[in-house]
Amino acid sequence: MLTRSKQAKQYFYMGYNCAQSVAMAFCDLMGMDESAAARLASPFGGGMGCLRETCGAFTGALLVLGRLYGYDSPTDDALKAQLYADVRTLAAEFTNNAGSLICRDLLGEAAASTPSKRTAEYYASRPCPNLVAMAAGLVEAYISAHSFETHHDVG
Repeated sequence: MLTRSKQAKQYFYMGYNCAQSVAMAFCDLMGMDESAAARLASPFGGGMGCLRETCGAFTGALLVLGRLYGYDSPTDDALKAQLYADVRTLAAEFTNNAGSLICRDLLGEAAASTPSKRTAEYYASRPCPNLVAMAAGLVEAYISAHSFETHHDVG
């Protein structure tokens, strides 16, 4: 059985973007099929549409976190505060491990771009496979620490 980290990395090597790769590794827990998870996460690749802003691996992790532990009532101040505190904690852990939350910093690319063709050189030159594995691992640890007690029905 693949760990979620390995599964996320495998999705990336199949050609999915960073956000899709992380989200799809948890589609069973989110009550989504792979296609729905891929569509939901698709705009977040390349640091949000290749803008090279927030890393897609991290935004994919947040999509999972929101689906499993997010709030849906605008008056649930306690849950909102807890979720945002948890996001900040995950952001700090991601940054401590990767060096940044920002795609252009992680890739060393200063400007927005178009999606690159996936080749062996592409995969060898990018930190993305390791970033999606690390982000999935952070989510997996979060779920383990929270005993998979979601705040709403995900099925």
